Amino acid sequence: MLASALIILAASLANAGPSQVNADVGFFDPTANGGSWLDNAGDGFGEPMNVVISGLSSPDVLTDDGIVNFAQAIGFSIECLDIHLGAPQSANLGDGNGFVNQTIELREDFGSAGIGTCLESLVGGDHFRVFRQNGSQANSGALFLAVSKEEDIFESHTIVPNGYNIGRDELVSAAVGTTSFNDVTYSTTSETLTGVMPAGTAGVNHNISIDGNAILLTVQID
Repeated sequence: MLASALIILAASLANAGPSQVNADVGFFDPTANGGSWLDNAGDGFGEPMNVVISGLSSPDVLTDDGIVNFAQAIGFSIECLDIHLGAPQSANLGDGNGFVNQTIELREDFGSAGIGTCLESLVGGDHFRVFRQNGSQANSGALFLAVSKEEDIFESHTIVPNGYNIGRDELVSAAVGTTSFNDVTYSTTSETLTGVMPAGTAGVNHNISIDGNAILLTVQID
């Protein structure tokens, strides 16, 4: 009887999936457990999650309010009049949650956290979607950002040529170093995650080529 019970227990553990709960790491590779570095744009293609806010960042940065305040420190804010047009995108971060809709979408604010994103909606600019890796099988707490630079409203907000790489690089340039907003000061460092996605256009929304790299940001509150 004891031997049978041990066999059943071993089988149940083997089928439970990888155990990566609350590990002291910056993030887990989504592809290690059935996820992807491309989100689901709803048309059979995806947009690259090309920036990761490390789970080793200050905990207050990784909350919903915290990522908004950090975004405002680097030139982004909530959408114009807090209105989102279009369907949300989803992502599978390999954490056991399957596909989950974006937590929030933030847009370039051109120096005005209050109304600047209304200008971005008209003339285009950088924006990003936020996805949180917090499922029971890979609970890093990291935030995966799908960053891109888009055209103006007259071009239906399509992505500019090379817009995924450009948007990523512009966000990182704004973030690295010391920034502040609402009396919160951040110190941010970056690390390139080379080749985490296939380079090229395969599976990428709008048939826009990517270089396959993502940037890991570690954000500490001073």
